[in-house]
Amino acid sequence: MRHRKTINHLGRKTAHRKAMLANMASSLILHKRIETTVAKAKALRMYVEPLITKSKLDTTHSRRTVFSYLKDKDAVSELFRVVAPKIAERPGGYTRILKTGFRAGDAADMAMIELVDFNETALAGSTKKEVKKTTRRGRSKTAKAKSETETTAEETPRKTTKKTSAEAVEETVTEEKTEEISAEPEKE
Repeated sequence: MRHRKTINHLGRKTAHRKAMLANMASSLILHKRIETTVAKAKALRMYVEPLITKSKLDTTHSRRTVFSYLKDKDAVSELFRVVAPKIAERPGGYTRILKTGFRAGDAADMAMIELVDFNETALAGSTKKEVKKTTRRGRSKTAKAKSETETTAEETPRKTTKKTSAEAVEETVTEEKTEEISAEPEKE
């Protein structure tokens, strides 16, 4: 059982693990998306999200703190100049982990970790939805909808009530009487 063990050591010594996470965080900040195993992606999320939060406040102290973790000038400047302004309003959850299947060599569970605000395809899909304009037969859906509304407007449903046989007979008798009355003046 792994009670109270919050850090996944990833089968590495401390120095190796810190160096690996620093390199992966720098690559994530520079490239906005990397592919790795699910365990490493989850460990990287715990490592990089506090750094992104720290970058919201652009001071010398916060830059030096982030640099002590990343150890890469280019990644630090990219984080403070490009990433921080884009995520300024977001209160957390800066990364997204998408599982991509299994690796061919050792069947390790693979995932893609990306910065949420930098995925253009997801952002474009959420703002603009593609609407299919035609059906398989080539007629547009709007024309079909118009024709259906016109036919329903022309054919208004009549109220039909079930009548007993006595009422039906009585109705036919009254119809016959009205026909006889209307026929009599024609004879004259």
